[in-house]
Order: sequence, then structure tokens, then C-alpha cells
Amino acid sequence: MRSRRTRDVLLAYLMTVPAFAAFVIFVFYPLVKTVYLGFYRVAPFPGLPSHYVGFSQYSTVLSHSQFLAPLFNSTLFVLFTVPTGIAIGLGMAVAAHRQLRGIRLFRIVFSSTIATSVAVASVIFFTLLDPTTGLFAYWIGQRGGTGLLGNPTFALPAVAVVSVWQNLGFSFILMSAALASVPEDLLEAAAIDGASGGRRFFRVTMPLISPTLFFAAIVGVIAGFQTFGQIDLLTQGGPNGHTNVLLYQIYTTFYINADTGTASVMAVALFLILVLLTLVQFSIIQRKVFYADER
Repeated sequence: MRSRRTRDVLLAYLMTVPAFAAFVIFVFYPLVKTVYLGFYRVAPFPGLPSHYVGFSQYSTVLSHSQFLAPLFNSTLFVLFTVPTGIAIGLGMAVAAHRQLRGIRLFRIVFSSTIATSVAVASVIFFTLLDPTTGLFAYWIGQRGGTGLLGNPTFALPAVAVVSVWQNLGFSFILMSAALASVPEDLLEAAAIDGASGGRRFFRVTMPLISPTLFFAAIVGVIAGFQTFGQIDLLTQGGPNGHTNVLLYQIYTTFYINADTGTASVMAVALFLILVLLTLVQFSIIQRKVFYADER
């Protein structure tokens, strides 16, 4: 009996080896290597020696505008996209939750953007925002010039609109699943007690779907700080660095400027920022989350 149990335990550990090896190779080792490179001034050409500089490189990079300006842009981008995406997705889910004739067609349309890649969404909006031939320029009567993507004031909000639209399908599906899990008897009881539709939504529905809202907020913040494709395809960080988010700055520092040490410091800082934001969201938002199975 004991030998069989030992064999089962060994088999279980053996089956976890591929997943553990993939984690070490593709996650743990790159993270450790990135932290290590942050302590060195790495030469831009292979074969040249690297110089150990310790924490001085971390303090220099993290206090420089080369890091702070993209961090500010990333924060603005998250503030533009996360609340807007959740609010619009929830509104679409509420509208599609009604049992109306032909509502399935609207559900398909609302969720269709989940099959749209970042590249496709960027190309679509790049065409629409073109200052010469784009429909948006025609609608607002401002053909020619730099267009929205070339305007320092509107470039980042324009890219945010692309991200919100591209992620609406995911947000809609999440919110629709959350609304479908709300017990109808609770809503009926609230209606019998005289609660209006808005009161039922904010006092009954919202607390019950708060775990989904919490999950969407965390995923949205992480995705917002990791935005790269839209920036690279639409603005390349311009105009004048107004859309140069942190991940794109890491890319240009590493691949274009060949400054491995500085890029490593920024990458480590981005990782720590995401961890910290996730912990803060867990500690603050989760206090207001209602779980139906609580006693």
C-alpha cells in the first residue's frame, strides 16, 4: 500500500516537471537575469566587457525623465482605458441581458471584437483616423494637418479608444456571464419591495457581480501597462513622446539604443509596479467585494 502511494506521489511530481521546467526557463530565469543585468553597465556590442555599477544604475534610471515620463503616460493610458472599458462593457451587457426578439444578434456583434487582434484593430483605426482620407477627419470637418494621432493633446486618448474598442468583446463576455449568475429571485424580491430598476441594479446586481468587476480591473490594469502593439503601429511613441508608454520605452532602449542595463532596470520597475498595483487592488477593492457563498 505504501509503495503504491509512493509511486503515485512520484508520478504526480514527474507530471509537474514539464510545467515547472517551462516556468523556470521562460519566467524565472529571464526575471533573475533581468534583475542581474540591472546592476551592470552592459556594452552595446557583444564581446565587450560589462561594468558592475550596483544600485547606482537603478537610482539613476528610476529618477530620470527617461523613465518618469513614459510611466506618467502609461498611468494616463490605464486611467483612460480601464474604467471606460469596464463601464461600456457593463452597459452593453445590461442592454443585451434583456430577453428581446433578435437579441442574440446583438450579443454576437457586441462580442465580435474579441476575435480582433491588436494589429487588425490598429490598422482599422489608423485608416479611420487618417487626416486626409479617414472618415473621422471627414466627420469632424478637419481634413489635412497632423490629425488626431499627430496632435500632442489627443494622440494618447485616440490610442486609448483603439484599445477600449479592441477589448470590448472580452469585457462584454465577462459582464454578461456575471449578470447571468445573478439570482432572479433576489431581483424579484427587490421589485416586490418597491425598489426601482436603478436601485435594484446598484443595490443588488452590482454587489453580486463585484468579483467580476474586481477581476476585470486587475486584468485591465496589467494589460494597460503592457500596451505596446497599438503604440508601435499608430504613433511610435510620438508626437514628441506624448504616447511613449513605459513598455515602448523599454523596447526602444533595448533594441534601438542597445542599452541593456537601462532597459533591464525599467523592466524590473514595470514588474514591481504591476505586482504592487495588484496587491493594492486586492487589499482595497476586495474589501468591497461580495461573494455569494459567504456565510
